[in-house]
Amino acid sequence: MLHAFPYDNIYTGCLVLLVAFGFHWMGQALSVFDWEFAERLGLQEKDAPHEYRVYEHGIAVADVSIGWIHGVAGVGLLLGTSWGYKLAWFPGVVLLYHAISFWAWTANQRKAGHILNSTAVRFGWIAANLITGFMAIIVAWIAS
Repeated sequence: MLHAFPYDNIYTGCLVLLVAFGFHWMGQALSVFDWEFAERLGLQEKDAPHEYRVYEHGIAVADVSIGWIHGVAGVGLLLGTSWGYKLAWFPGVVLLYHAISFWAWTANQRKAGHILNSTAVRFGWIAANLITGFMAIIVAWIAS
């Protein structure tokens, strides 16, 4: 099996478990089951208009229903299994999608006059998703 760089599976597996499974899936799961607690923790915006909350809740439900695969892929990468490299495609493309959609979603919110995230949080979350997504895709691509 080819590797992008030494221990690529360890670095990428840790990022996938931290960003995709830890922050994304677990944060969205908490939002689905206890929205108010997620707001208190800062995972969801307290001052969002009601129509934004309806959309955000729908996205949280969708993320929770499929995002568990991130954890399986991360563990597979840490173990260096062939199926872990194959599953790495999934968090890779999902995280790229999330980075692009979060950029567009927050840009549209700002145009509407609703600045719900600081610029630092916005760029930080986008960067975390982009870096982890690209690493997962590159590692999966080279290993396949």
